[in-house]
Amino acid sequence: MEKSTNEERLGRAVACDNGHVGKLLRRGIIVGALAGIGYAAWRALETRRQDSGLDWQPQPFPYPPSATDKTWTDPVDGECPDGFPVKAKLSSGIYHLPGNGNYDRTSPDRCYRDAEAAESDGLRASKR
Repeated sequence: MEKSTNEERLGRAVACDNGHVGKLLRRGIIVGALAGIGYAAWRALETRRQDSGLDWQPQPFPYPPSATDKTWTDPVDGECPDGFPVKAKLSSGIYHLPGNGNYDRTSPDRCYRDAEAAESDGLRASKR
């Protein structure tokens, strides 16, 4: 009995395959199964997280400084408030300590807690 033309072509395609189609098919099934298992595990964990009431919220970075971390403040009516005695002029890059010659006549742009805080902002001490 002779094979029809379509059967001959199919036979040749299967014969030339050498098992490559079967390998690809098995790999596709395995990858699909692993993806399904991973998705099911993720859904189970997500459901458990939602049921626990725990929730992740994005936090600002860096964390905003607290009021105690502030090393300088703006002057009030041209004078430094209590706790910030060091007067600084940003235009000249100079800071004045209480008791210095020009301290009383200096109108500050900023007031610092101490000289170290002013120096950390790039200011230098007055020479008078």
